[in-house]
Amino acid sequence: MEDTAIIDLYWARSQQAIVVSEEKYGPYCHTIARRILEREEDAEECVNDTWLRAWNTIPPQRPVILSAFFGKLTRNLSLDRWRRARAAKRGGSQVEVALHELEDCLPDRSRLDENLEARETAALISAFLRQQDQTDRALFVRRYFHLEPLGELALRFGMTTGQVKSRLHRMRGRLKLELEREGVAI
Repeated sequence: MEDTAIIDLYWARSQQAIVVSEEKYGPYCHTIARRILEREEDAEECVNDTWLRAWNTIPPQRPVILSAFFGKLTRNLSLDRWRRARAAKRGGSQVEVALHELEDCLPDRSRLDENLEARETAALISAFLRQQDQTDRALFVRRYFHLEPLGELALRFGMTTGQVKSRLHRMRGRLKLELEREGVAI
């Protein structure tokens, strides 16, 4: 079923929208949730919450890219659950490692409102990514949005893990410089 037809089902408040969404995008959303959460049960619950959140969000929203919409919902719900679990215990999970890598090139959240709104910072990051070559852009998004492990990225792109680390490190450095040039306090 085409994405526009799925969105129309949501707008018509048809329960079939959730069934079709699960069939078409369930595996994609499960992959995102599993990369963030350690327990399969937690990942499953976040994916189910994704369909509920979509149901409550469409309408009034009409997503342009449905896969990205579902992916973002799943990612945000999974990260929220991960943060709650992490508050109780510390660990060195893939999520924590990936987010730690970005700390040096992203603004301090407590100072963000003094410099730029979050949307403006996101627009700057998007503009930066559009300027990168396709491989670097894909590496960055897969690592820091989809939270793919370095080893998986190396296999996917036919590189060594060291090459992936190096490319991401250089990109983070360029991003940091770009954000500083635009006046974002790091």
